[in-house]
Amino acid sequence: MGPISAEVEVDASREAAFALLTDLSLRPSFTDHFLTDFHLTRIDPVGLGAGARFRIKTPLRSPWTDTAIVELEEPFKIVEQGRTGRANRIETTTVWELTGGTGALTKVTLATWTKPAHPLDHAVEALSGAEFFQRRGWREALNRLREILEGERQIDDRVEVAGGNRYATGIP
Repeated sequence: MGPISAEVEVDASREAAFALLTDLSLRPSFTDHFLTDFHLTRIDPVGLGAGARFRIKTPLRSPWTDTAIVELEEPFKIVEQGRTGRANRIETTTVWELTGGTGALTKVTLATWTKPAHPLDHAVEALSGAEFFQRRGWREALNRLREILEGERQIDDRVEVAGGNRYATGIP
């Protein structure tokens, strides 16, 4: 599938946009309309190595997807890689780029794609209409991101890691 791309110009600094995008605990604030059951895979949700697991909501199927931040070029680029589909057989890549926009605006560009390992996986993606629904979902997500960065929308509660002791106390 893909690559799917979407872009938006926001009236916010590149650093503010970068900080929000690298904090995966805030991701549901602008993607919860099509990415559901979002939870973190690591206690620290910010920066290199931060990871999450979620479902992509489409009418015919809702595959689980894992993603982790694997590369950062502060404050210009974020690269996420993960897996999706049945038994996590399909590789996924998502790239966020932050560049100067018109005037003092920041241009946020998203590109995401998958690499099915098996022809059957490719056929299931094509027949389910995943590309259409994800393209529409990411466009809406970037508009919601703009509203958050420009102060028109409140950030929802952060996603927290469930269970376990977060503090190094020696007590399990």
